[in-house]
Amino acid sequence: MSEPSKDQIKHPGIVTIAVTAWLAVAAVWPVWADSATDKVEKTRRYTLAEKTIQDARENLPKQVSTENPLAVKGGRFLTLNTVIRVNQIEAARNLNEGTDEAAVHTPETVAAFRDAVSKGFPGGKVTWAFSWLALHDERPNYVAIRKQVAGYHKTYGDEITFIPGGFFAPMYSSRAQVNLDIKEALLKIRDMVGGGYKPKSLVAGFLSAENLRYLAEEEGIHVCQGTIWSQYGIDNGDGDGSISYPYYPSREHACKPAQGKADFIDCVNLDGWTCDFLCARRFGFEGGFNSRLGVGPIESYRNLGVEKGMAEVMAVTANHFDDGFKRNGFGWVVNCWEISLVKNLKPEVLPCLTQWLQNVRQRWPDAQVVTQGEFGEAWRREYPDNKKLDYTFVQRGTGIGGSETNLEIRWFMNRDFRLAILRDWQKDESGRVIDFTRYDLPAREPADPTADKPTRNWSLINRINQKQRRPEDAPVLLKDLTQEEQALIRKRYPELF
Repeated sequence: MSEPSKDQIKHPGIVTIAVTAWLAVAAVWPVWADSATDKVEKTRRYTLAEKTIQDARENLPKQVSTENPLAVKGGRFLTLNTVIRVNQIEAARNLNEGTDEAAVHTPETVAAFRDAVSKGFPGGKVTWAFSWLALHDERPNYVAIRKQVAGYHKTYGDEITFIPGGFFAPMYSSRAQVNLDIKEALLKIRDMVGGGYKPKSLVAGFLSAENLRYLAEEEGIHVCQGTIWSQYGIDNGDGDGSISYPYYPSREHACKPAQGKADFIDCVNLDGWTCDFLCARRFGFEGGFNSRLGVGPIESYRNLGVEKGMAEVMAVTANHFDDGFKRNGFGWVVNCWEISLVKNLKPEVLPCLTQWLQNVRQRWPDAQVVTQGEFGEAWRREYPDNKKLDYTFVQRGTGIGGSETNLEIRWFMNRDFRLAILRDWQKDESGRVIDFTRYDLPAREPADPTADKPTRNWSLINRINQKQRRPEDAPVLLKDLTQEEQALIRKRYPELF
């Protein structure tokens, strides 16, 4: 992320003046309408925001309606989230990590992002997550952005919600404080959008089981992006151990699927970024590779360049929309583009979002870009609990980044466990277990952090973990697992033996 200039640090008023000037220009900048009445030629001017809304209304298919509710089975879904914030990581209300990003949050950058989505996928919807400070900042740019995005809800059907703690709320704040933040932020959003609005979901990065329970039982919101699948050794928090597709979390641990009624939380827990499964098995930047490589713009287009980045993004998307679709009965890809990236990344990166969406439309004409809440609620209607959870994925390396062409990874994810088997398919190896996380065992989350002592690691790690940070994580053959473990696996996947 780029840092603010020394002049901005010494003279913060520069940002305010620049934004105010932009707003004044945008308000009167002409976008001429070709209208005429009889012989008297008339012209009318649209602001940039009005022009964006006009374009949307002209090309806005109805993807979801009350007459035809969204159905997950048999569908391909892309959920696109974005974050509007003041600081790079607002760890708590009064604690910031990273750089101040006010200078790159303008109505212009917000409009550019929304326009990129509309051009790439007409009718596609966005989930907008505001940080605590972005909801309360009274500088002209943030006042204008809040009004602007509220308009997107009315025009496009976009979802507007809250992100607590800059992706890392449980790492820095107590459970009670996070619950309070959620409660007060939702009230602020209700007033911002009007009409008694309440989002269908929350964007959170990581969230504790107690916070997910509160969200469902106290706020009546039953969908949350509350896990970042496989993240470990990157950014400000770790949370490996969950499954990568939707599930209901346990009251014991947010990464653990609920085992029954006693520990059930009625909140669909969702991943935040779809990653390359082979890259994701790595720890942090181990071996010089980024373990978060997948559809995210930083790890793909910024780090690899447009051509190679797009190749990786499309390969990861195809893994879910082609083979994954056949195996699981539906396909889902999730991506998050923080608004700050519009200006902080090179100019050629934002058009990649449009191109990716266009590629998706062309290759999978039935694909839908819906809000996170719509997707989660649709899944919840079809899956009332975790009994039928059974996700399988097979991926061979792309040859890009840490995704080796000679390797194949197979993932099996269900209520009882998650299992990953890695093999060199070019040598026709049988493969070794690199992850066996048991969900039938008791689990416990860390205690609340304190202001001077954050709690970084919220992972669920027991038998074997893919990151291989412990001696017991060394890969093993299936036959080398205990008889009890083999029986547990054989019950669900006898074909593996």
